[in-house]
Order: sequence, then C-alpha cells, then structure tokens
Amino acid sequence: MSEDSSPAADQPRYSYEQAGVSIAAGNALVRAIAPLAKATARPGADAELGGFGGFFDLRAAGFTDPLLVAANDGVGTKVKLAIDHDRHDAIGIDLVAMCVNDLIVQGAEPLFFLDYFATGKLENGIAERVVAGIAEGCRIAGCALIGGETAEMPGMYAPGDYDLAGFCVGAVERGEQLTGDKVADGDVLLGLASSGVHSNGYSLVRRLAADKGWKLDRPALFNSDVLLIDALIEPTRIYVKSLLPLIRSGRIHALAHITGGGLLENIPRVLPEGLRAHVDADAWTQPRLMAFLQAQGNIEPGEMARTFNCGIGMVLAVAPEDVDAVSNALVEAGETVHRIGEISSGQRGCTVSGSAEAWSARSPWTAEHDA
Repeated sequence: MSEDSSPAADQPRYSYEQAGVSIAAGNALVRAIAPLAKATARPGADAELGGFGGFFDLRAAGFTDPLLVAANDGVGTKVKLAIDHDRHDAIGIDLVAMCVNDLIVQGAEPLFFLDYFATGKLENGIAERVVAGIAEGCRIAGCALIGGETAEMPGMYAPGDYDLAGFCVGAVERGEQLTGDKVADGDVLLGLASSGVHSNGYSLVRRLAADKGWKLDRPALFNSDVLLIDALIEPTRIYVKSLLPLIRSGRIHALAHITGGGLLENIPRVLPEGLRAHVDADAWTQPRLMAFLQAQGNIEPGEMARTFNCGIGMVLAVAPEDVDAVSNALVEAGETVHRIGEISSGQRGCTVSGSAEAWSARSPWTAEHDA
C-alpha cells in the first residue's frame, strides 16, 4: 500500500511567492525588457532574450582572427545614491561604462553584454528603469545586450535595495591589441575629460554628504542650474566609439581607464618596466565638482589624485608626432582633450605634480606612486 503524500488538510500550504519570490513578476520583467534588449542588436547578435544563453557570431561581426577580451565590474556604492534619491534611470549606463571602458583600453571592441540584477523583492518599475539604462549604455558603446539574470532574494537585501554586476566580452584582431609594449620615452599623455565622479570614490562622497549635512535635492553650490544629487549621479562617460578608429589606425600606444586608484595608480598599469608617467595638474582646470569635494573634505591634492579621476576619465599615450592628429580626431568625435603630461625613463610608476595654484594647494606639490 502506497503512503499518501498529499498535504494534510490542517497544515499550511507553502508557495514560492509566500516565501517572497514572485515568478510572475520575474516573467513580467523579462517581457518588459525584451524590446530594450532587441534595440541593442548589432551584427553578430540578434539580442533576443529568454533562452538559457546568448549567441554571438564573430564572423558576422567582421572579425577574421580575433582575440576575445572579457571584463566584469559593478557600480559600487553609487548604487546607494541612486536608490536613496530615486535616480534609477542612468545607473545602468555606469554599469556598462565600467566594463566597456576597460575593454577599449586593451584595444577591444565591446561585442555583447550581460547584466546581473539582485534585490530582496522585485519591483518591476525600478528594475525596468535600471535595465533601460543598461540598454542605453549598450547602445552608446555599440554592444548588444544578449542576456542577464534577475535574482529575487528575500532577506539578503534591505527593502528597496538592489545591486548590479555587468559582464562584457569584446574582440580585437590578433596583433592589434594594446598591451603597453609600444609606449616609449617621450610619448605624450593626453587626457579625455570625465563627465563627473564616474563610478569610483562614492564611499568618500557619501561619507562627506552625511558628515556635512548636504542637501542633495537643492541646487549645487558650484552650479545653481543643477541639483547636487544630479551632479553626483551623472553617469560615467563611455569612450568606445571615439577611440576605436584611432586604435585601429595604430596611433595610440596605450590607454588607461581612470577608475579606483585615480591617475596615480591607473596610468602605471599600462606602462612597461623602465618608464614613468609625469602628469602636470596645471594642464587642465579642475572641475568645479572636484573642487567642491576637495574643499568639503579638506582633501590633500595627492589624496585627490589617488581617489578621484580629477576631471580626466581616460588617458592616452601617443607619439609626439601624432598628438595633433589624434587630438583633432577626438575633438571631432565630441571629446574634450587636454595635454596632461609625458612619459620618460625611470622607475615604473606615476608622478602627479602641481603648482600652489593647482587643486587648492598651499604650495607646490608632488604625489608619487611606484608600480
């Protein structure tokens, strides 16, 4: 005689939804974001969602003998600012930017992107806004959003909180990758302007906001036309489309994405042994947002150079004879370009220096990092 395994009438009946996970809400989100992903389609990917994985055809993308390059990243505690101040629409651009900018410094064209969205309780209105930003970032970078994962995990996150991770794969033809081996004594450093704080240093930004009692919903002291929260949440600039043609022309020796570690620690990552970067802080005007952060925190110039991008989101090493052509091409592509320093023989690393007028210093200053 078989044992009756049916639930007892007097026992509570459990379901996944009672435990805090709504399969219906997850399915509704997939349906809502499918058109967003489809809009990012590019040669090699049709960007359809719903399968267990996403396909990409390198041959259809035009590659002959490609090397694949992969990157993954998050947005850090900038997400908390987005959550606390209902600024969900552009945080996805940051997620894409942090990955694709890391790929372009290797010379790789971003091809496809996958995202991970984790929360305690899925609120589709918010999730859709976040994914819409991810799709917009993919559109700007020219890569396809071919998949992702939405995780609803009750008890793991405080109500309303979520976190993001992004994964991107790019490709570069064999022999065209940027490894830093072309960098030479005498190369010029060009800096591309950032759009703001980008996605690093926000633990310090949020600490200052709390300690100083900033009113983030009011106009910024340094720009009365912009709310302070909007100045702080400005998405990371994506440099892919302006840099790709120059990379393929062979006129860029190296690229450094200025993220955590600032100018001091990121530029040496692309230098070979025996070469040192020298950055002149007087070569560009400190953005008013950076000056505000520095003044509010009484931050020393050297600490600024290893914490924030200080107004420079990407650094190029270029041969002196190519500086004008590269600069003009970048300006035509919409970038703001500064000649910020040079490469010389020495201990591998970076030196950032400025006069007493640079970055609110009291006297001439120098900050150094040996790699």
